[in-house]
Amino acid sequence: MIGKKKKYSGVVVPMVTPLNIAQGIDREAVRRLIGPVLDAGAAPFVLGSTGEGHSLSFEQKIGMVEAAAEVTGKEKVLYAGIQSNSLSSALSEAHAFAARGADILVATLPFYYPIDPEQMLRFFHALADESPLPIMLYNMPGLTKQSIPLSVADKLSRHKNVIGLKDSERNKERLFDSIQRWSEREDFSFFVGWAAMSFEGLNRGADGIVPSTGNLCPSLYVSLLEAVASGDKNKALELQNRTNDISKLYQEGKDLSHSIPALKLMLRAQGKCQKTVAPPLYEMSLSEEELFLSEVAPKMNKLACT
Repeated sequence: MIGKKKKYSGVVVPMVTPLNIAQGIDREAVRRLIGPVLDAGAAPFVLGSTGEGHSLSFEQKIGMVEAAAEVTGKEKVLYAGIQSNSLSSALSEAHAFAARGADILVATLPFYYPIDPEQMLRFFHALADESPLPIMLYNMPGLTKQSIPLSVADKLSRHKNVIGLKDSERNKERLFDSIQRWSEREDFSFFVGWAAMSFEGLNRGADGIVPSTGNLCPSLYVSLLEAVASGDKNKALELQNRTNDISKLYQEGKDLSHSIPALKLMLRAQGKCQKTVAPPLYEMSLSEEELFLSEVAPKMNKLACT
């Protein structure tokens, strides 16, 4: 069962950032990517890990938020990632994104210095105190190399400007503990950032899911959420297995720095964006690309993710 219907809930898709060969934001591609997400009933999240947020310049980030806000409009929620080792830089992004149409800021831990729980608490408190928009905490220890303790997240959940946690840590005990802590809290939302656990999380009471494969097939994740909400467990599990198979096409055997170029190749095959990524990520060689697409294309059609 899904938890109480909250203001911030549902399917949130962490969007890729479509770049042209000159490393500029491809605004038409932004429209092609976000349009199906909105049509499916999901919300876009730009400049997260899948969106190469850490690799983009301030100007590129501004361009992406502006382009996304034009498509999303004022009636839909636009989530935007902020990530920095500097509090002042994070706040600069927060104010700039707010001015250009973002609604919620999704904030990661600073990651250069190892910091203890008290330092994490103080950093996020300072960010939330001065942010012009509500803050969603983003736990991604696979990249930041540190995890936000649930005790810290729980203390921060009492801050009037902290509205939720998006957790991508692959830890079932932590996932279940999080849902138990916050499923009944009307003022704090918990989003599952581990796509393979979408059904399990929603079935136990999570408020939403954040699947990168939603770039390819947003409607499947919305259908999964709706199946859980209606109590159709068999359909929900079928959709979970189906989306897992789609995810494997670009994720299996790859870390994030290699799965993002693969995802963009699949999106190019759908006619949504170019394959360009931001350094330090790089595209596959032509021979690697040809092999990848020859293996993936038939499976994409079979799985009906195009």
